[in-house]
Amino acid sequence: MNKKNIFLTGAPSSGKTTVIKKVIESLEHPANGFITEEERVDGKRVGFLMKTIDGRKGYLAHQDIKSDFHIRRYGVSIENIENIAVPSITPVKNNIIILDEIGKMECFSRVFKQAATNALDASNIVIGTITFGGDAFILEVKKREDIEISEVTEGNRDLLPDSILRKISNLLNAK
Repeated sequence: MNKKNIFLTGAPSSGKTTVIKKVIESLEHPANGFITEEERVDGKRVGFLMKTIDGRKGYLAHQDIKSDFHIRRYGVSIENIENIAVPSITPVKNNIIILDEIGKMECFSRVFKQAATNALDASNIVIGTITFGGDAFILEVKKREDIEISEVTEGNRDLLPDSILRKISNLLNAK
C-alpha cells in the first residue's frame, strides 16, 4: 500500500524542516499547512516561529512567553497553535498538507491533536515531521498503518527532498 502520510523524524537540528522547505519549493501541487523554524539572536535560540504556507506567522514558543505550558525555558503559545497552525492544516480540496511538526509543544493543545488527526484521516497527502519519542498521542500517530516515517541523517538529508517529491508524484498519479 502506498502510504499517503509521509513523515520525517530525527534529532533536533538534523535538517527535518530544511527538507520540508525544499519539498515545498519544488511542489507543483497546491498545498496548505505550516513549518516551524528556530529564531536565533546572536547565535542563541530564543524561540520557535510557525509560518503558514499562505504567509501567516506567530510564535509557537519563546523564552519571553508567559504560559502555563513550558518546554525547558520556552513558554508555549497555545493561542498561536490554535489560531495559526490548526486552521492551516485543515484539509482543503486535494491540497497537500504540510504539518511541521507533531511535537511536544504542539501536543499541549487538544485542538491541535484533533486537527492533526483530521488531517491524517483525510484523503489528502500529508508531509510532516514528528518528534523522536513522544507522548501517548505521538506514539499512536507513529503506529498508524497509513504513515511512513524516515529518519533524517547527515547522510540522507540531501536525498530526501527528491525522494519525497517522487512519492508525492506517485501518490497523485495513483489517484
